[in-house]
Amino acid sequence: MNGIKVKSCPNCAVSFNCGDTLDGGKCWCNDFPPIFHLSEAMDCLCPACFKNACSAKIEEYVATITPENASENKAKDLPQSAHLIAGIDYYLEQENYVFKAWFHLKRGFCCTNGCRHCPYK
Repeated sequence: MNGIKVKSCPNCAVSFNCGDTLDGGKCWCNDFPPIFHLSEAMDCLCPACFKNACSAKIEEYVATITPENASENKAKDLPQSAHLIAGIDYYLEQENYVFKAWFHLKRGFCCTNGCRHCPYK
């Protein structure tokens, strides 16, 4: 038995698999940025609700960033991941990736390519 737990989302009532297991398996939610404090945690959300909650929290944070404080942001100090999340790190526009401010903040500096959502301007 793999130990995967089936849970019900407290937000939308959809059933989903929680992948954290006793044998050290990691859940799909570990692919998302660790941006929630334990005090904010409720029971697990389904993938769609969790992505929406992450996106909303990230957008709130990004709204506080100015070019003057961008280089001191806390996103750059999060664990680095090669895994990009559609809607959080980027969106597609005419089959082209457009990186959002969160992606740039995680990098920690301006690449000087004139990116549309660069917070370091």
